Amino acid sequence: MKFETAAGTNPIDQMKVVGRAHDRIDGPLKTSGLAPYAYEQHDIPNVAYGHIVGSSVAKGRISSIDTAAAKAAPGVIAVVTAADAGKLGKGKNNTAKLLAGPDVDHYHQAVAVVVAETFEQARAAAALVRVDYARGKGRFDLTEALKTAPLVGGSGGPNSGEQAVDRVGKFEEAFAAAPVKLDAEYHTPDHTHAMMEPHASIASWTGDELTLWTSNQMIAWSKRDVALTLNMPEEKVRLISPYIGGGFGGKLFVRADAIMAALGAKAAKRPVKIALPRPFIANNTTHRPATHQRIRLGAKKDGTITAIAHESGSGDLPDGGPETAVSQTKLLYAGENRMMAMRLAVLDLPEGNAMRAPGEAPGMMALEIAMDEMAEKLGMDPVAFRIKNDTQVDPEKPERKFSQRQLVRCLREGADRFGWNQRNAKPMQVRDGPWMVGMGVASAFRNHINTKSAARVRLGRDGTVTVETDMTDIGTGTYTIIAQTAGEMMGVPAEAVTVKLGDSSFPAAAGSGGQWGAANSTAGVYAACVKLRDQVAQRLGFNSADAVFESGQVKSGNRTASLKEAAAAGELTAEDHIEFGKLGDEWQLSTFGAHFVEVGVHAYTGVSRIRRMLAVCAAGRILNPKSARSQVIGAMTMGVGSALMEELAVDRRFGFFVNHDLASYEVPVHADIPHQEVVFLDEADDKANPMKAKGVGELGLCGVGAAVANAIYNATGVRIRDYPITLDKYLDRLPEVA
Repeated sequence: MKFETAAGTNPIDQMKVVGRAHDRIDGPLKTSGLAPYAYEQHDIPNVAYGHIVGSSVAKGRISSIDTAAAKAAPGVIAVVTAADAGKLGKGKNNTAKLLAGPDVDHYHQAVAVVVAETFEQARAAAALVRVDYARGKGRFDLTEALKTAPLVGGSGGPNSGEQAVDRVGKFEEAFAAAPVKLDAEYHTPDHTHAMMEPHASIASWTGDELTLWTSNQMIAWSKRDVALTLNMPEEKVRLISPYIGGGFGGKLFVRADAIMAALGAKAAKRPVKIALPRPFIANNTTHRPATHQRIRLGAKKDGTITAIAHESGSGDLPDGGPETAVSQTKLLYAGENRMMAMRLAVLDLPEGNAMRAPGEAPGMMALEIAMDEMAEKLGMDPVAFRIKNDTQVDPEKPERKFSQRQLVRCLREGADRFGWNQRNAKPMQVRDGPWMVGMGVASAFRNHINTKSAARVRLGRDGTVTVETDMTDIGTGTYTIIAQTAGEMMGVPAEAVTVKLGDSSFPAAAGSGGQWGAANSTAGVYAACVKLRDQVAQRLGFNSADAVFESGQVKSGNRTASLKEAAAAGELTAEDHIEFGKLGDEWQLSTFGAHFVEVGVHAYTGVSRIRRMLAVCAAGRILNPKSARSQVIGAMTMGVGSALMEELAVDRRFGFFVNHDLASYEVPVHADIPHQEVVFLDEADDKANPMKAKGVGELGLCGVGAAVANAIYNATGVRIRDYPITLDKYLDRLPEVA
């Protein structure tokens, strides 16, 4: 099915199943411990355990590897190094190779894998592998590297072919002439995904065919990249990932656990399971890169922005890409004269890549502080200043309208609900005992991305409906919304639909990432159901155009038959995909929202505490309000972490992230997050897809950090532009206490 024109009325609009709060159908399995994650496939016989040896240098060459002691250790079955593995390829989505040798690209890059009868034996033997290195000179300081870093194209790709600087109008002249100006720099640090389930895989060979049970968000991408890495035909690879314990972008790509398990299994001639230890998740896999950002705003005295510039610099390994922190600034606010630019420094730190809301998340941490700073310079309310500079068209291409844009409504309704009119615009004015109290606001923005997605739907002889797609569920409720979609289309409750996910033998779906998963995967199921409905109608001799599917029945005119009758002569199967025409080029597809935060800062100790939070979201049709709310409050919580505590500390001497565990890389816990409220505006975006849905999983994060920072400023009068906002950065600047 090709989606080329705006969606008209269709069965999803009934919203008898879709759009209603529904418990997650995978919930009982997960809460009882019966959901089989990648490392927990207990029906695979004779499994051995692998443990990866990671490089202890960040840059250099392997001089020699002595594996004799490891091979002689108790229980050891095999040891595999690059010399044993032979020539390997590299996946399209991997910046660095996954097995070092002889060159080392980053700290904790896999150097070898030890396979043994037990995990403890493999770990002990891995410690016996002796590796000698010729250490090279690495580049580990982003500030220093950005001094000579080149500009990169507007799309984020070093070879994108786009202009290195995006310009509209004459920024420099307009900024110089503006009566009110802001010129400020903001820093965000490196972040790690810190998901609950580590990267984990089990590999098993049958002849020359490989099966990988792996924790991975993008099955089709990763099947391709496993084949490319191992230099084998793609059809000989099968990936299975039915349940994933969190990913946040860290599992979009094939990582060392999968490849080293495959190499270990081939050498051991047995299935091998590997889970990456916590330090490897920070240093061996990907992370969100740090950014240095400069924002300049020029405005008339009435608050109209006349000049806006956003420049960002980040770093990555050679052939990597930038953190696209300027992307939201291209679209979020009006302004006739504009300039956006990015610089990309080459660093020898572990690979930088996607983390929840890549680009917008760190970009809005800076932009939305700048908007508050400019509002203060103008003497305007921060909400009013944002509303003043709303735009209903793409500022770079005014002929291109937004398909839906309810940012102003999000800000206004959020302000009303949060009691924004009680905020004192002058900092340090509100006290609650020893606590200085402040409120902050930020806009929320994340683009919607359409991508091809397929599914297969079966109608069994007993009238049951089964959906098969390689789409993944990373804890987001995918099983449930797909069941709701098929239920709505086929006229049965969600509980009557069996959903099978995460297997590369199923049709390739959009995968879980970029806030595109829900809308695209359900649209693929919709397309398959349209075909199945036609088959059912034909089997029953009904006119498919006027057939109504409800309560397990099919009605056409004065005739009625059951789904079971339609399949009595044999199972019906339909497979289709959704693909998109140029509608997304004609209209700008984006999601919008507003975040409001109240904080307390202790006047004596300087400790900051979140008191309450509100998110108002406009993100197309909400397929399941219950799971969508969970997505947003989880994103809000992650935003608090980015604002107040999360930071990978870089050892600039040796090139690694020091705080590589959950004891020293702090993330928010329940005690850090009190009251959270989420509001979804009514919206059905007919330009997006047949579901008229977009996404909320990343929208709930974008802007939160700045809202926290703005609230802390309102409470204390101390402006911090360097995240995370830790006590050491403002304690000595707090008002004196008698």
